[in-house]
Amino acid sequence: MSAISKSIDIDRRPEDVYSYITDPTHLPEWQDSAVSAVPMGDLPVHVGSKVIVTRQIGKRRMPTTMQVMELDPPRSWHFHGVDGPVRPDVRGHIEPLDGGTRSRVTLAVDFEGHGLGRAFVPLAVKPMVRKEMPRSEEKLKHLLEHSAA
Repeated sequence: MSAISKSIDIDRRPEDVYSYITDPTHLPEWQDSAVSAVPMGDLPVHVGSKVIVTRQIGKRRMPTTMQVMELDPPRSWHFHGVDGPVRPDVRGHIEPLDGGTRSRVTLAVDFEGHGLGRAFVPLAVKPMVRKEMPRSEEKLKHLLEHSAA
């Protein structure tokens, strides 16, 4: 399958963007389908950390355990779903702009379908993500550009 990828420029330093976006507790603030994101252990997350992310998919709430596969502050990260019928694979990259005063954030999301998830991914999950991702990036941009954090 091919990943869904989108980029957005944000008027914040890469370090600020990275700190916010890799803290899973912020996920429900900027992604509409994310109901909760609960770390299984201490923050900040590190390679090997797991987070239970619950998403609203239609009328159902679907929890997925995400594992931190890679962290390269303030440049990139990789989280991967390790259970459930739909396992997201999320990669992010931050490119510094204007001497490091701004950031270009690129998110790439793909999915592994297991069991019934094989049919669910192309029929429901990917269309939902394609629709939600631009809104999520705009919310992320707004939150980061209008907060003091």
